[in-house]
Amino acid sequence: MTPVATPFLPGQAGERVAQLGDRARLCGLYDEDGSGVYDDLAAADGFEIRDIIIAVRTLDGPVLDLAAGSGRFTLPLLALGRDVTALDMSPHMLSLLTQRLARTPERVRERCTVVQADMSGFTLRQRFAHVLLGTTSLSLLDSSGRAGLYRCVADSLSEGGQFLVSVLERGGDGDPDEVVQRAHGASGTPYDLYEYWPTGASHRTVTIVPADPPPTGHVVVAHDEVPSMSISTIERELHQAGFTALDQRELTPVGQRHRVVLIKAVRA
Repeated sequence: MTPVATPFLPGQAGERVAQLGDRARLCGLYDEDGSGVYDDLAAADGFEIRDIIIAVRTLDGPVLDLAAGSGRFTLPLLALGRDVTALDMSPHMLSLLTQRLARTPERVRERCTVVQADMSGFTLRQRFAHVLLGTTSLSLLDSSGRAGLYRCVADSLSEGGQFLVSVLERGGDGDPDEVVQRAHGASGTPYDLYEYWPTGASHRTVTIVPADPPPTGHVVVAHDEVPSMSISTIERELHQAGFTALDQRELTPVGQRHRVVLIKAVRA
């Protein structure tokens, strides 16, 4: 593992990393070291999956899973019986997906096509009934990247096909700037998740630290700054890109720190 210079981390996450000192090895959520942590937590998180499955069941046909990662949506969609193309730019995340597919029956994995590509600029020789983009992924792109994504999605949808994009925004102004919670990965490993997101901030800082690090040796700390976008901004961009938003379904209870909404859109 190559040591990474420790950036400034706000709040309790910064204090925790300072306590680790030289033992802390910071990495991104999707790189070679952080992808394992992200995958462990994502595999234990069923949020959104039920709503995505319900939306996909409304229309027959293949699915394009953008920013597919290690297969959080891909595998349930394959279990539904759909043909799925899983596209992601990270070779580390796709390696994890390939490993998971290898453990599935052949009749399942043969319905999955894995593609390494940038979701803001790709060309596929197939049309899809559904193009899916899960929470926070859209906000990882700048305005130019999002414009490219919308063009690629429009070119990839079959007649009457739907673009399913879920969006996360801050739920309320009265929430604290930082929250810390304990979460367990699919492996059973406990992690402390730090999220620093002041009201009005253009991004939130996410830091994941093992809850029970070994007494000696390096400690992998997964960290990223995730830009935030408002739901109204995304709806406006979709309209400008030639989409019509047919439905908007809130997935989180009212009053939560995070507000997650699933938008269903079609080409106008």
